[in-house]
Formats: sequence, C-alpha cells, structure tokens
Amino acid sequence: MAATRPGRLPGRHRRLPESQATYGEVIAIGEFRALWLGQCLSLLGDQLAQVALALLVYDRTRSPLATAGVYALTYLPPILGGPLLAGLADRYARRGVMITCDVVRAVLVALMAVPAMPFPVLCALVFFVVLLSSPFTAARAALLAEILQGDRYVAGSALQNMTNQAVQMLGFAGGAGVIAAIGAYRGLALDAATFVASALILAAGVRRRPPPEPDEGGHPSMWAMTKSGARLVFGDRRLRMLVLFAWLCGFYVLPEGIAVPYATTLSEDPHAITLITGLLMAAMPTGMVIGGFLFSRLVTPTGRLRVMGWMAMLSCAPLVGCALRPPLAVVLGLWVLAGVGQAYQLAANAAFVQCVPPNRRGQAFGLVQSGLLAVQGLGILAGGATAQALGPEPVVALAGAAGLTVAALLAMLWTGSRAEIITRVRTQVT
Repeated sequence: MAATRPGRLPGRHRRLPESQATYGEVIAIGEFRALWLGQCLSLLGDQLAQVALALLVYDRTRSPLATAGVYALTYLPPILGGPLLAGLADRYARRGVMITCDVVRAVLVALMAVPAMPFPVLCALVFFVVLLSSPFTAARAALLAEILQGDRYVAGSALQNMTNQAVQMLGFAGGAGVIAAIGAYRGLALDAATFVASALILAAGVRRRPPPEPDEGGHPSMWAMTKSGARLVFGDRRLRMLVLFAWLCGFYVLPEGIAVPYATTLSEDPHAITLITGLLMAAMPTGMVIGGFLFSRLVTPTGRLRVMGWMAMLSCAPLVGCALRPPLAVVLGLWVLAGVGQAYQLAANAAFVQCVPPNRRGQAFGLVQSGLLAVQGLGILAGGATAQALGPEPVVALAGAAGLTVAALLAMLWTGSRAEIITRVRTQVT
C-alpha cells in the first residue's frame, strides 16, 4: 500500500472527473426520440406553411403590407399571451398539454387550408395557431428537463438545436419548390398533418406523468401564476442574469433581418443578390450548429459555465468587423464565427433549468420565450429602420458593438453568480 502524508486523506483535494453525456446516450432514450421526432415534423411543416401563407396572402391581396402584417402575427401572439398561457404547463400534465395543443392546431390549420376562408378569418386562425405554441413550447421545455438529467440535458438541447437549424434551412430552401408543386392550400393541409403526426408520436412515445405538484397554496389563477412566475424569474439574481444572457440575441439576430439590403451592397445582379441573401441567412445557423457540437462535446459541464461570458462576447464581437465593408467571403466568415459564439445559450439554458423548481419550469420557460420573441422582433424592427438611414453595414457593426458592450457587462456580473450553479452542476456530473 502506498504511503500517504500524515493528516491527509487520499484524494481529498482531488476533484472527480466530470462525465459528459454523448449523443448516443440521449438518442437511446425513447421519450427523447419522441419529442425530437415530433419537433422535427412540426417544424418542417411550419416552414412549408410560412412559404404557403406568404404566397397565399399576396395572391389574395397583392399587398406587401398585408403579407408582412400576416407574417408579423407570428411574433405578436406569444408576446401577448405567452406569459399567461405558459402557466398551463405547470397546472396540467405536460404530455396532455402538448397533445391537446397539437390537435387543436391541426384543426385550425386545416381550416386555413379551406380555399373559401375569408381573409380576416384566416388572420384570426393564424393568430390562434401561433398563440397555442406558447403552452406547447413551455410544456415541452419543462418535460425535456424531466426526461434528460444532468449533462444529458445539454447534449439533448444541442442535438435539438442543430436539428432545428438544419430543418429550418431545409424547409426554407425546399419550401418554395414544394409549394409550387402542390399549391399553397395543400401546403397548409400538409402542415395540419404534421401536427396530427406529432400528437400521435407524443401519445405513443412519451409516458403519462401526473401534473406538477402545486405550491402550498393550491392552484392559483392564471394571472396570479403569471405574476408569481415573473417574481420568480426576475426576483432571483441568478435567474435574472441568465435571462439577460438569453435576451442578448436581440443584438445578434439583427443581421439576419436585414440580409436582403446587405446583399444589395455586395452585388447589383438580381440573381446574385438572391444567392447572397440565402448565404447570409444561413451563415449564423451554420455557426450555431458548429458551435453547439464543439461546445457540448469538447467542453466540460462546469467549463461551459466558466467560459459562457466569453462565448457571449464572441456572439457579437465579429459583427463589428462589418464596419470595414469587407467582401462577401469575409462577411460570411464573421457571421459564422458569431454563430459559433451563440452556443453559450446551451450553458445558459442548462443553468436556468438547475435554478428553477420543477413545478415552476413551464411558466418560467414561457416568460423567457416571450421575451426572446419580443427582443428579436424589436431588434429586427430597429435594425431595418436604422439601416434605411445609415446603410446595412454600419447598422450591423453598431449592433455588434452594442451587443459586445452588454455581453462584457453581463460576463463581469456573471463571475459573481456562477459559483453556486457550478457547485450544483458538479454534484450531478461527477
């Protein structure tokens, strides 16, 4: 037996190695596969529906304003009703909430596919379809945290993020061709079918669970739950910091919103502008896929929390380089690099799960998601208005500089908040 120093226990000051979950471990979990497949089907259908709806509205009205207005309806409902309806995921069984939302959305989208549907009714149907995404997303996020524990949650989130980006790129790239082949109304009918398929997959692949345990006071009203959720999220310094990290996306989402005018500064050929726009819009999602894979596979769970501030700064810093009006290849490189930095959201999301009580996660996730949509919409709106006056390159650079400043401030504040979360994460992964 090897001798040890007096008064010192073997291994007392050594940290146990952190275990990192693999994608194979996560995919082997049947309930995760059901959530994953259902999400992919719904998302692919939604991409087709967005193309179909835009073509359908423009064909009926010949109005760019009406077309843009209907598209804006995809942002408005979750911002208005999301915080209120997200509480359903903490009151009822989350599997049941998701299945019910899928079935109701299938019916509503099927009505949208009726050719004689009046335009005001069509707009109302769009509003309610998007509104129901709030309780569905909140229930799904809370359920995912129950199914995947510890670092499996990060691996599963990374896998889903990468898949979602790939599905979105595929949907937008092939959506116009599919709609041209089958027509806008059949495209909407196909979207309705994906909701039905998602509901069937959830019913077959996700086991029943009881509703979350209510707090000692029983089940409050939905409005009271919303106020309580807001106090929970914004009254806790750790959660408040993590939410601000999540909402940093309002700065780095701006370039995608002005990709078309940016492309016109790089070429005057209409066909080239279309191609360049596609490349610009795909650049950050590509970086997110790369960053998500590397961040989840090569960095330990506690290491992700330590470098989260630096990664957040990386999500904005490359955009400052657009002030020099570089050529297309450099712009694409800068935007991809910014996308890599956005992988910090995986660590922020996992830390958020650690800090929120399980029976409050639906409401908490719903509030954060509504805020995400709000800052994205406001960022794109502000970027478009400013780009009209200054041009797209200075606006992208200003967004990068402003985001970098905010990210640096958050990184300094995060240093004082992360120790407790790191300790909690270490207990789960060692």
